[in-house]
Amino acid sequence: MTTDNWKIKLLEPSFSPWAPKKERSRQIAVLMSGGVDSSVTAHLLKEQGWEVLGITMKIPVSCNTAGRGCCGADAAFVCNELSIPHYFADVTGAFEELIIERFRQSYAEGETPNPCVDCNTILKFSLLWDFIEETFGITHLATGHYARVSKTPERAYLGRARDKIKDQSYFLYGIERQRLGSFILPLGELTKNEVRIAAREMSLTVAEKPESMELCFAGEGDYRAALTSDRANRTGDITDMEGNKIGTHKGISNYTLGQRRGIGFAGGRPLYVGRINAGTNTIALGTREEVSFDTVTADRVNTLIPEELTTNSRMYGKIRSYGDPHECTLFQVGQDNITARFTEPQFAPCPGQRLVLYNGNDNIIAGGTISDIATT
Repeated sequence: MTTDNWKIKLLEPSFSPWAPKKERSRQIAVLMSGGVDSSVTAHLLKEQGWEVLGITMKIPVSCNTAGRGCCGADAAFVCNELSIPHYFADVTGAFEELIIERFRQSYAEGETPNPCVDCNTILKFSLLWDFIEETFGITHLATGHYARVSKTPERAYLGRARDKIKDQSYFLYGIERQRLGSFILPLGELTKNEVRIAAREMSLTVAEKPESMELCFAGEGDYRAALTSDRANRTGDITDMEGNKIGTHKGISNYTLGQRRGIGFAGGRPLYVGRINAGTNTIALGTREEVSFDTVTADRVNTLIPEELTTNSRMYGKIRSYGDPHECTLFQVGQDNITARFTEPQFAPCPGQRLVLYNGNDNIIAGGTISDIATT
């Protein structure tokens, strides 16, 4: 993919234009969402002597949300407060096709997608970064994610943040290994509370802005509003894990693996969605034990530490963004897939979500898209 294919367009500067004074090695672009994290990121980098350029993606949805204001406008005004040039990059075409359509297609196929990982991997760390480098000559990129990039003379590593509750390294594993050395994450050593305090001390207008917990393209409503596939919204059978019909569902797009509430079936005991089959348009329910699996296979793998991706190696894996990694053994390594066997069964691994593997130093070894689950 090239930026020409997706027609990323730079809009006019929000206030003052980019007029660099420092050499390129001290220039950096910060992806600005309009929230407190990316705003403090821009400030910290400027304080560290970087010449900072703020970039906000213009995506194909309205960001007007009750009590939070417009994310793009907030980013522009924060940059103006910090005397940092700011631009919008119009990525609407790429975002619609590469992120939203992938999201819809995954749900139609009975998967549980992770559009935030896709946005980072495909758009921010690939197409947009290329566009920024081509347009401004800037090779360094920063974001407000809570994760750490550590460097040695030989290489760079991507690892978990100091604030383990806020750690977002899971979402970043798809960055190209060659680009890690030019990737800066100033919040990796800070807690969320420390970031809030810094924003208040700077009197930033977004210091008290609440976080959004929703998908950016679904606004503050239910993410299912973004799902338009008739196929994914057809009613079908609910079965037990053995395939016996026990009820009727309202469309597979309304369910995710591990879901307990809102299923529309009362079985007298806690039951969870344990399988979604788009081919037969069925969902299967089971107990927590029945929907837990110890073996997870992922494809479309991105490897950040190749020498540690070897079979029978002990490591730590995450199958969802929250929580700590769990001990596992790398059971199989293929050309573009990996299989990990966890010491303890993991609750409801979801095809379409991501398996991310860490070493004992909390650095990411590799990650990929979950394609198969099993119990040994």
